[in-house]
Amino acid sequence: MGTTQAGEPGRSRWADLHGPVHYIDYGGPPDGPVVVAVHGLGGSALNWLAVAPLLTGRCRLIAPDLAGHGLTRADGRSTTVQANRRLLHHFVTAVAGGPVILMGNSMGGMISLLEAGTHPEAVAGLVLLNPAAAFVPALPDPLVAALFAAYATPLFGRLVIGRRRTLSPETTVGMVLRMCCADPSRVPPEVVAAHVDLARHRATLEHAERDFLHAARSVVRTAGGPPGSSYRRAIRAIRAPGLLVHGERDRLVPAAASRALARTQPSWELVILPGVGHVPQLEAPRETAAEILRWLASDAAAEAVRTATHPFGPGRTATATGPNGSVRPASAP
Repeated sequence: MGTTQAGEPGRSRWADLHGPVHYIDYGGPPDGPVVVAVHGLGGSALNWLAVAPLLTGRCRLIAPDLAGHGLTRADGRSTTVQANRRLLHHFVTAVAGGPVILMGNSMGGMISLLEAGTHPEAVAGLVLLNPAAAFVPALPDPLVAALFAAYATPLFGRLVIGRRRTLSPETTVGMVLRMCCADPSRVPPEVVAAHVDLARHRATLEHAERDFLHAARSVVRTAGGPPGSSYRRAIRAIRAPGLLVHGERDRLVPAAASRALARTQPSWELVILPGVGHVPQLEAPRETAAEILRWLASDAAAEAVRTATHPFGPGRTATATGPNGSVRPASAP
């Protein structure tokens, strides 16, 4: 497996995990730790396009599309947080082939936390980028609060999603980046174009909006659970080392949530990136990669790196899609 170079999107592959699951193999050295990158709500494996080439000199990076996201259709599978946690566990064991370092953004951070608390043998370490941690007392962004309130209400949720269907892929991606980034212009143009292509493909899929709503409601329920909820218990049970990176100007998950998470896990390191929003891997890939590489080289991560370094997977993958294995959203089965 070769290291990806800047501008190369990685290889698009499929695995059969109780149904087709798409993932991108971003490459990396054969003697590097295996990192599984888990995207957030409404995201995809493409969310790692900007940061992957900066990491694959040190680690082997693979990124799945969760059920109901990217090219992985739900096809009767649930798209809730817990269902996608189970899918992630199958992916880690069947595709990655052993303990991994999980790197999760937003909902992907939530799912990674649940996996680490539920299956500690599968998770050697955690890199969490603006994870959707448990709700903390903080003044919410009015637009974000209204949006998630709409998602939680069946009628208004359908109206919001119905409105989204009338927008062009370019407009939809632009709106999401403005919501998630402090400065959307920092996202590389080729990365934006890849997301637009995927949005155009997803607009043709039946039930995509329903799957998204189910996932969104599940995120809100999970983050809003009481002090004794299964999510909070799972977080307290985690023993794996971790790095928390949080954008200071996140409108969706306040930095206070990661500060509270760091107090729950005092051995974890917390880095706040000034002037960065909810998706640091897209908006500030160089700064984000620098923090991740520094942590991977630290004494705190040494055991996680050793444990996650093993032969990549047992080969349970399908043929790469597109010419030379390139990412082609329209080629989904």
